[in-house]
Amino acid sequence: MEKNKVGIVGSRFAAKFHYASYRSVTGVPVEVVGGYSLTPEKREEFAAARGIIAFDSFEKMLENVDVVDICAPGYKHEEYAVMAARAGKHVIVEKPFTGYFGGDDADDNWRGNSSDKAVMLEKALASAERIIQAAKENHVKLMYAENWVYAPSIQKEVEILKASKGQILWMQGEESHSGSHSPAYGVWKLAGGGSLVGKGCHPLTAMLYLKSVEGLMRSGKPIRPACVNARTHSITKNPNYIDQGYLRTDYLDVEDFCQVHIVFEDGMVADLVSNELVMGGVHNWLEVYANNHRYRCNINPNNCGVLYNPDEAQLEDVYICEKIGTKQGWSMPSPDEDWMSGYPQEMQDFMECVSLDREPKCGAQLAADTISVMYAAYLSDERKGAEVAAPLL
Repeated sequence: MEKNKVGIVGSRFAAKFHYASYRSVTGVPVEVVGGYSLTPEKREEFAAARGIIAFDSFEKMLENVDVVDICAPGYKHEEYAVMAARAGKHVIVEKPFTGYFGGDDADDNWRGNSSDKAVMLEKALASAERIIQAAKENHVKLMYAENWVYAPSIQKEVEILKASKGQILWMQGEESHSGSHSPAYGVWKLAGGGSLVGKGCHPLTAMLYLKSVEGLMRSGKPIRPACVNARTHSITKNPNYIDQGYLRTDYLDVEDFCQVHIVFEDGMVADLVSNELVMGGVHNWLEVYANNHRYRCNINPNNCGVLYNPDEAQLEDVYICEKIGTKQGWSMPSPDEDWMSGYPQEMQDFMECVSLDREPKCGAQLAADTISVMYAAYLSDERKGAEVAAPLL
């Protein structure tokens, strides 16, 4: 079996945990050859710390790899994915798969929160279609890196769903915390949206995945989203907000709160909330209400470990969990946060797909449906919560 040579685009948060995840892949030979990023000092630092090549151009990286893993900001995803596919390279795309970033003629005065959301929906789906088409035409794998699909708690629900022959009636879920790691976050031209695109995408894709699994089990055809209702808000920009310094507030033109209601083709429903207003660590969970079971997926935090620490200083060098804020008092340390989040399992699946020529659990359809629902949600919000159809590629 030939070794999968991987090149990572990006050098920050996502690139770091992607690299760590490749190191845990088993049964499939993998080598992260090197990385490329638009910021020379960051790519040099990233590569040097891992003993890999810092490529000085994306094109040079393409010449030396079989798989391109895109961890760059969302506005670059389509460009890199299409170039990689046309070069015959398999493509992994971090979230958001793609989106709408203002178009080529958007100047410094362009603002996403005041732009036409019907245009956004149309253009974002067209971008998704171009990426998918490029992969098809060049016979390469297209893998959407939505780790919630691979989280052990979500995969346990898949096992329960299949064994029980259950029907999912309603799901609710959330990803929230006190602000993104990414310096691009907060600017629509770079990120493609706010809380919905940056965080709500995670429970959303997991919900779409579970209904797809149910449909394939029941009839051989995935159950896909039909329509959405949504509202978004910019709470930290509200003149009545009292800022005491605990929450990130430097958002240019994106929302920091969203609430989305989804109706599926079979008439069943799901609800998600996502925001930047939650302190004390990330809040990642999804609950399934089926006709024969109920299951809550606690991704982070989970109570496999519960700690009381009376003194912040004594755990200064101990990692507890993402964005915990303080290590004093009660907390829930994660023994292996990456594993609970599905990152190693995600890369295991992707590398097996490339080596064994099979399709990933999270691929083109889930990526496109996620884009459709998110931007239909923005259109619904523009229409004060009116129902909007989710167009399907």
